[in-house]
Order: sequence, then structure tokens, then C-alpha cells
Amino acid sequence: MDADALERWKSQIFNYQQQVRTSKPPQQTILFDLAPTHCDPDSIDPFSLRIETLEFWRIPADSPGEACLYFVIDSTLPLLLYIGETCKSNKRWKGVHDCKQYLGNYHDLHYKYGRKKAVSIAFWWDAKRAN
Repeated sequence: MDADALERWKSQIFNYQQQVRTSKPPQQTILFDLAPTHCDPDSIDPFSLRIETLEFWRIPADSPGEACLYFVIDSTLPLLLYIGETCKSNKRWKGVHDCKQYLGNYHDLHYKYGRKKAVSIAFWWDAKRAN
């Protein structure tokens, strides 16, 4: 990918994400009476969550962690790069993870073309663990 393609790709994703953030979410019709869920998924805003370093997984932990959704963000635009879920937040990134390769390529391209980036991760801790 050359520098122009990188900028076009980021711009297209940024514009789409901004459009989604500012438009009203579609309303799901209800066919059955269902018990309400514990949260409204439309209220989750990755950009308002507390930002952590991408090296969070290197910090020693005495437990495998909690269930959560996680969001990898480049704060320079801001741009949402990746969304993931895990039942063990302290273990998920310690092994092989496709997102590590994706982010490695993202970092390499920005370094190669002298582009600024500020990649970090945010966690949403209200996820329920499946039984």
C-alpha cells in the first residue's frame, strides 16, 4: 500500500464511522416479548472509554481476567481499527492474535510514510460471560 492509498483507506473508514456515529441507529422490531437485556448496545461508545496502552497484556496479572469487549483505536483521527471480545481479558493477547499482525502492518506503514498514529485499546467491562 502506498502513502496515498493508506490515507484514502483511513479517510473512507473515518467518514463511514462518523456517519454511523451521528445517525440514529435502526430500530429493531419485536416479534416476541423478550426480557430486557442488561445494556443497550447502541450506548457503547468506544471513544468515550478509558484508553489503555496496547502493551496492557504484558502487565503481570494474578487472574485470567474478565469478560469484556475491547476496541483498538487510533486517536489521531479518531479511527476505530478493531473490535474484539474475550472471556479472559488478561490472557487473550498473550498468545497468537490476528490483530497483532494487522496492527504491526498498520504501524509499519505509518512509520514508512512518516504518518502520525496514536494506537491504543479501550475496554468495555459490562459484558456478560456466557454460561
